Amino acid sequence: MVVGLAVTRDGIPIKSWVWPGNNSDMSVIQEVKDDLIGWKLGRVISVMDCGFASGENKRYLQRAGGHYIMGEKLRSSKKEVKEALARSGRYQKIKDNLEIKEIIVGDGEARKRYVLAYNPLEAKRQKEQREQIIKEIESQLKSLRQLSGKAHTKAMCNLRSHPTYGKYIRQLKGGRLKLNRMKVREEEKYDGKYLITTSDDTLSAEDVALGYKQLVEIEDSFRKLKNDLEIRPVYHRLEERIRAHVLLSWLALLLVRVAENATKMTWRNLRYELDKIKIGKFIFNSGEVYQCTELTKEQLKILEMMGIKKPSGYPKIEPKS
Repeated sequence: MVVGLAVTRDGIPIKSWVWPGNNSDMSVIQEVKDDLIGWKLGRVISVMDCGFASGENKRYLQRAGGHYIMGEKLRSSKKEVKEALARSGRYQKIKDNLEIKEIIVGDGEARKRYVLAYNPLEAKRQKEQREQIIKEIESQLKSLRQLSGKAHTKAMCNLRSHPTYGKYIRQLKGGRLKLNRMKVREEEKYDGKYLITTSDDTLSAEDVALGYKQLVEIEDSFRKLKNDLEIRPVYHRLEERIRAHVLLSWLALLLVRVAENATKMTWRNLRYELDKIKIGKFIFNSGEVYQCTELTKEQLKILEMMGIKKPSGYPKIEPKS
């Protein structure tokens, strides 16, 4: 199945969609756009990642005065994308770990507007991740030299076809495998960068970048659906039960987001603190007493920020008659 979410600027999910897993991108876009038009929101700008950046999708989104903000593949073979990435110019810092520069490519009908965004923190993370991959490749290449015969051939094939390591390996004329340093340097050029295009010239470059950044909120919402709220696997066969399962998960996510926004804490940290609040049941000859654990300063602060009344120290006392 395919799950869609509409979220606010603050990451609050306000609607969910469920489609069969074989639905086309175009049918998904059409349904979402039609639903949003039905809400009479006024000006609608669709923000999508590079997976939806086809010409057909862009044309559909521009119908009836609509606009889009879309990601472009950095490693695209498109001439205009290569030209945009090659343009020199200074980045402008607009937020912590977010720098941008605007690029115009072409003239007239061929004119395209791009915003190149750079995240230094993400660049550092990607570099460290790649360095770890390179260390592992060098270790495996060293181990490869100790093998012979079928074991050597099998290990070579596994290394070349590896989904992560394979692109950093080249085979010499003699058949020996070697780390592809040129590929490593090429990948370094993309660290922390993402390229955005938009059809709306009234938006500032900053608004374009921050608008696209909202996709991070949506992706984070999906991560919470899949991980924290355990939306998968769905052990249902009937369509209405699958939809009901997703709806309940969406409602749970809504509560999670409201709590996170109210407290400025992650759900994981919130749950860790609130899970410490326990109620104990004590049985005496004269009856039963329920006692709540004494709340910490952090727990009291969380409840206050969420507008929840502090639980009673003794929520229930049942004397024997």
